Amino acid sequence: MRILVTGGAGFIGSNFIVYMLNKHADCKIFNVDLLTYSGNLNNLIKVENNPNYKFIKADIANRTEVNQIFKLGIDAVVNFAAESHVDRSIMAPDIFVKTNVLGTQVLLEEARLNKVSKFVQISTDEVYGSLGEEGFFNEETPLLPNSPYSASKAGGDFLVRAYYETYGLPTVITRCSNNYGPFQFPEKLIPLIIVNALSEKAIPIYGDGLYIRDWLYVEDHCSAIDLVLNRGVNGEVYNIGGNNERTNLQLAKTVLRELSKPETMIQFVQDRPGHDRRYGIDSKKIRSQLGWNPMYDFETGIRNTIHWYLQNQDWWKDIEAGEYRNYYLKQYGTRMSVNQ
Repeated sequence: MRILVTGGAGFIGSNFIVYMLNKHADCKIFNVDLLTYSGNLNNLIKVENNPNYKFIKADIANRTEVNQIFKLGIDAVVNFAAESHVDRSIMAPDIFVKTNVLGTQVLLEEARLNKVSKFVQISTDEVYGSLGEEGFFNEETPLLPNSPYSASKAGGDFLVRAYYETYGLPTVITRCSNNYGPFQFPEKLIPLIIVNALSEKAIPIYGDGLYIRDWLYVEDHCSAIDLVLNRGVNGEVYNIGGNNERTNLQLAKTVLRELSKPETMIQFVQDRPGHDRRYGIDSKKIRSQLGWNPMYDFETGIRNTIHWYLQNQDWWKDIEAGEYRNYYLKQYGTRMSVNQ
């Protein structure tokens, strides 16, 4: 199978490429990424010389560039390409609409014209909005996005559904809970906590710290996508969750404890607008229909993740020395005065 993986230089995409090349000797991966701030080819050093791997720098919202890529003979598409950070979407929502909505439509149209066998849209549980203290998101939960990021992802999802219903394009949508693991960009919560702790910096925690997320180890997510790509039913949605709900405060304390750092490093900061209180995923459908089960419990996954950041400090220090430094100061600089 000749698979087009978009956004393959990002966190989940790069992990997926390595996973697939290690597991399937007969697949060829074309990795398309624009290499914006979070795209990093250093994530793919292990496979850069693999004869079944090819990198192409391109913009998924550019119809001419995407058209040329599909001429390579693409059998399936796995669309990771997305602007994905809520805080950045609040600062610049237009970029999110361009990539997550318009870019998705360009890919869908080329996939339709070239008669691909499967189009997998990688989405997020954030499109469902916010949960109360009880209950879980399932595949029938209405979409009620609350941030420009989640709204743009919901827009892409609706287009994917429309291409299935209108044109019969064989599409599947996956919606995952919060991922964590190696190669995650330091702006995301878990690597932010780890990197700041290792750098002896304060750990910024929004509001009261009691926002709840369900955490999924990235390799478990990759195994689920592999199943959906090969066995997922066209037109269906599959939720993928780790069943590891933690408050942000619990998460910070866990990481600090593993690193033997004091909890006094935690600093509560001004909350962000439209902050969803809780996400929780019901993943019974993919477990029962496709036989997926996560391999990693949270304790093992978080230790693996911390160990990776300890062993790969050059990777994240290079990132901190670049554009990310300016973003971090802009995002947290005026918030760090808020106390518990």
